[in-house]
Amino acid sequence: MLLASPVIFWQVWRFVAPGLYRHEQQVIIPFTGLFAVCFLGGASFGYYLVFPLAFKFLVGYGHEALVAMPGASEYFSLALRLFIAFGVVFELPVLMVMLAMLGVVDAEFLKRQRRYAVLLIFVLAAILTPPDVVSQLLMAGPLIILYELSIIMVQAFVRRNKAED
Repeated sequence: MLLASPVIFWQVWRFVAPGLYRHEQQVIIPFTGLFAVCFLGGASFGYYLVFPLAFKFLVGYGHEALVAMPGASEYFSLALRLFIAFGVVFELPVLMVMLAMLGVVDAEFLKRQRRYAVLLIFVLAAILTPPDVVSQLLMAGPLIILYELSIIMVQAFVRRNKAED
């Protein structure tokens, strides 16, 4: 599915683009690039930094009488799960800017909801990562930073839009 995603996206774009105004098309194209860059950055972070630690933790459950021997399917399942989870959650700033453009959120709302966002981030990290504290913190830490970055980006976007108006 990951390999086919550019072709699938192209087909969806060819279907949707004729129904959009020119200025809407010009907004969507940069966001699409940002989504791709954020996904690849998050997936790389998950695969190269978190995956080795999580795999080492899971294999570390072995004992003298019980040796952990994960198969290829378990290895790839864990890698793909972390790859997709980190790729998706690293798209948070772009998603927040899009929601701000639609008028759903603003910077003040994001600041007021910071406590709940941090709680939700830790719950999400506990669900999406293996059951070790290190990989959960390696997801929650960057997500909190990305949440703060989202607030800054939404503020900058609002200032730019007010200046244009």
